[in-house]
Amino acid sequence: MTDHAAEQAADSASGQEEAPEAPHEGARADGQAAGRLEQVIAAQVRHYRTAAGLSSAELAARTGLSKAMISRVETATTSCSLTTLQRLADGLKVPVTALFRGADTDRDATFTKSGQGSLTVRSGTQHGHEYRVLGTLKGRTDALEPTLVTLTDASDVFPLFQHPGTEFIYMLAGRMVYGHGSYEYAMEPGDSLLLDGEGPHGPLELLDLPITFLAISAK
Repeated sequence: MTDHAAEQAADSASGQEEAPEAPHEGARADGQAAGRLEQVIAAQVRHYRTAAGLSSAELAARTGLSKAMISRVETATTSCSLTTLQRLADGLKVPVTALFRGADTDRDATFTKSGQGSLTVRSGTQHGHEYRVLGTLKGRTDALEPTLVTLTDASDVFPLFQHPGTEFIYMLAGRMVYGHGSYEYAMEPGDSLLLDGEGPHGPLELLDLPITFLAISAK
């Protein structure tokens, strides 16, 4: 018996996917990719297999699929069944959803050039405090809100804020004392503060102007 015939017999006996010359699920007659989803799955399987240092034969052994089926998947010439996808995910030790990563590419994003962004009026704005929102995602209740805050006037007005969720502050320039609840933090470039937004927070003392920090809030 030839090697090719032996592989066909082994696949048939073990219930594995059929050999290349037999019809297979979702394959096009011209041998080309069945569609974008197949191409995405092909790229992800190939990526995770090579990242794991596995050969096609080793992945076949892990999954119970034939080496020919692994090749068809990685060349996007077949549409995988749910069972095949689960076997591949188990063999690669990744969630099934990882094999679809990149299939849904129509996602919102906001790009903001340096020095741009939406200027937001808040308490204290008129006293030399500038709040520039760097981006928002529409219709997302869990979206982050990054704001570039610039303090240029050492006035006696230091607005305190309270809001649901959390906030992360990263100092870029200047020095200040920042308050959160009953605590005070002396902050300078490179310092950061993660806080519960429900506690009153804001600048208490401006030590070295101008002051610039990035504030990222999340609900």
